[in-house]
Amino acid sequence: MPVDVILGLQWGDEGKGKIVDFLADQYTVVCRFQGGPNAGHTLYIDGVKHVLHTIPSGIFRPQVVNVIGNGVVIDPITLEKEIKAVLPKVPDALERLLVSRKAHLILPAHRWIDLASENAKGKDKIGSTLRGIGPCYMDKTGRNGLRVGDIEKPGFDKLYEKLKLKHIQLIRQFPEVEFDEAHEEKVWFESLESLRQLKKVDAEYWLSDKLKEGENILAEGAQGTMLDVDFGTYPFVTSSSTITAGVCTGLGIPPGKIRKVIGIAKAYCTRVGSGPFPSELLDDVGEKLRKSGNEFGSTTGRPRRCGWLDLVQLRYACIVNGVTELCITKADVLNDFDNISFAESYKVNEQWTSEVPYDMSEIQSVQLSELAGWKQSLADVNFNNLPSQVIACMDKIEKFCDTKVKYLSTGPGRNELLVK
Repeated sequence: MPVDVILGLQWGDEGKGKIVDFLADQYTVVCRFQGGPNAGHTLYIDGVKHVLHTIPSGIFRPQVVNVIGNGVVIDPITLEKEIKAVLPKVPDALERLLVSRKAHLILPAHRWIDLASENAKGKDKIGSTLRGIGPCYMDKTGRNGLRVGDIEKPGFDKLYEKLKLKHIQLIRQFPEVEFDEAHEEKVWFESLESLRQLKKVDAEYWLSDKLKEGENILAEGAQGTMLDVDFGTYPFVTSSSTITAGVCTGLGIPPGKIRKVIGIAKAYCTRVGSGPFPSELLDDVGEKLRKSGNEFGSTTGRPRRCGWLDLVQLRYACIVNGVTELCITKADVLNDFDNISFAESYKVNEQWTSEVPYDMSEIQSVQLSELAGWKQSLADVNFNNLPSQVIACMDKIEKFCDTKVKYLSTGPGRNELLVK
């Protein structure tokens, strides 16, 4: 069977976790293919909030095997805390959670480097979550990194010390910052015991066998398209490939095995940290979106920047990902708005364009269009009796992006989702 993909089409925080959880019972395997513990996938199950950072969002579905792919960078401390939080709800989690031996490890010094580097940038900070993800990917591409498979080697401690020495030499280049390296290292080594309990696999072979056996596989992305290291708002991006192409490199799956690409976008836009954000609202409307949508990071707690839905950006994301189905989340956040606006073109170098420019910081202004809001709850509606104003908004999105909306989320709960 082919592989289906779920990923974010904006700057992250689109609600991917809920959609993965909703669809996971249609699959036997759910895989994370990139990113690190900066991801915060929030799920509400039986009214209880769960936030996953590394574990795939299919873990709460019985019989679903969850795979952490080679494209993911793993902080054993975060993973241990997550496992302990999940076990009371999912007693068999350790039996259904596999990790690729080729996944790289985030070391304590990676977080130290992240903190020192970001601190040294001053007002030019990129908005790192300071979880060591960027430095870990730097070691990966620099061919210095440690991987999950290395913890099974008898000489692991020597490998660790060798890399640690390189890290300390790098840290000396930055102004001093407070970081209790000895304590963090002790906790890190203790947390490796939880990682050792997990079944390690050569995921590319394991997944290939599952495909031959006819299993349904779902690939779960983290962050969002505009944070992709190649196609995002560089340099204000993450360090991994957040788009569909990342599924192949992050899991070892051939491109021809990908069938559906389900792209997730909010009914408006948010962004955390620095970087271009064309439709951002720095007024009472933006604050209303933030409060109504509870737009605060599930990982960092930071308030998110808010703005209207950017159709230019959304179409760009559909193109680079090959999106086959759209899912619009948090439509309920707009229930009390008189009017709903959309960004339809950018002014760049005194010319209007409906394409995302090479450098989004060069956008001078944004042209908005407006539709009437629906001014009612969406709690008891379905696709057959949606308010005409919602239908008009969905039609605009579909026509602009040339992609059909199949899912519409009307609340945070698992079952608050309309499927066309």
